[in-house]
Amino acid sequence: MPGGPRSFGLKQSTEQRWFEGVTSPDDEQTRVRGRRYRSRKWRSARAPVRSRRLCVALLARREELSKQLAGELTEARAFACDVGDPASVERAFTAIREQLGAPQVVVYNAGSGVFGGFDKVTAKDFEDAWRVNTLGAFVVAKQVVPAMEQAGKGALIFIGATASRRGTARTVAFAPAKAAQRSFAEALARQYGPKGIHVALIVIDGVIDLERTRKMMPDKPDEFFVKPDDVAGTAAMLVAQPRSTWTFELEARPFGETW
Repeated sequence: MPGGPRSFGLKQSTEQRWFEGVTSPDDEQTRVRGRRYRSRKWRSARAPVRSRRLCVALLARREELSKQLAGELTEARAFACDVGDPASVERAFTAIREQLGAPQVVVYNAGSGVFGGFDKVTAKDFEDAWRVNTLGAFVVAKQVVPAMEQAGKGALIFIGATASRRGTARTVAFAPAKAAQRSFAEALARQYGPKGIHVALIVIDGVIDLERTRKMMPDKPDEFFVKPDDVAGTAAMLVAQPRSTWTFELEARPFGETW
């Protein structure tokens, strides 16, 4: 196997298979980012060795669109997974290991929450945000880190938000979950970075360009939105980083965003 930070290969039988895991709270984000993870730019950032095969697992609560995407890609499969349910996560990753092998790169893109002031949100809203953003990150890491540690290499990329670093009046139920996710990722990076596992957080400071966000903000120009393809490209860059310059936290925002 080639050495260095790009060697996330897992040998199965007589061929090398490279595995990516993409988790997302909805099928739309899985679809748009999943395509990027199989794109030419992603492969060129990751694959100087021609013999490698890139396998992609697309995880979403609903499989309809993720199955459609998997059918459009080579070496891609869809798995149902509710990251807020540890039993669902265990079932999904057991199936992934049986069908594809142990993940060597995982992008944790699950994130959801209710926005509103303290007087508007409920304890259930608070707990639901924690389950998806924090508990889900923990149980997914439990499923993939041991094999990465044994291999001495791997990457785990978390997708954060502006709320990862600050709370506002309308993020009283969401920000605590994202902040906890960030702290968890940092703790993980400090423990496992010296063991060859690159743990990183991308803080998205902007509105993702999705069909539903366009409907919510029909008057906003194209440059207002964060392009999912570009977020995936940023993740690809982090995975390909040399070990001498690993990034833990990276902020990504449109050029015109106020901050």
